Amino acid sequence: MNGFAIGTGRTHADMNVHDTRDAEDLHRALREESDSVVYQRDRDGLPRGWIKRMKRTIRTLGWRFNADRMVMDYTLKCYVRRRGNVQ
Repeated sequence: MNGFAIGTGRTHADMNVHDTRDAEDLHRALREESDSVVYQRDRDGLPRGWIKRMKRTIRTLGWRFNADRMVMDYTLKCYVRRRGNVQ
């Protein structure tokens, strides 16, 4: 509900084939799923479906994408040396 699935899980040894499949799946998702949500407007000209989706995404994933978490990740993963971890 927070995004659009791309791909079916299929893989291929040839990365060109793999990339082509991913590109086709991306275009399909944009054409069939996102267009109807983004461009469907109510009488006030607002994309209510898109607004609903964005509010849900912020509500369910907002904690994951914020400055506090980013600073903590950088601090712990990049600046603070951990015992036994030579960087």
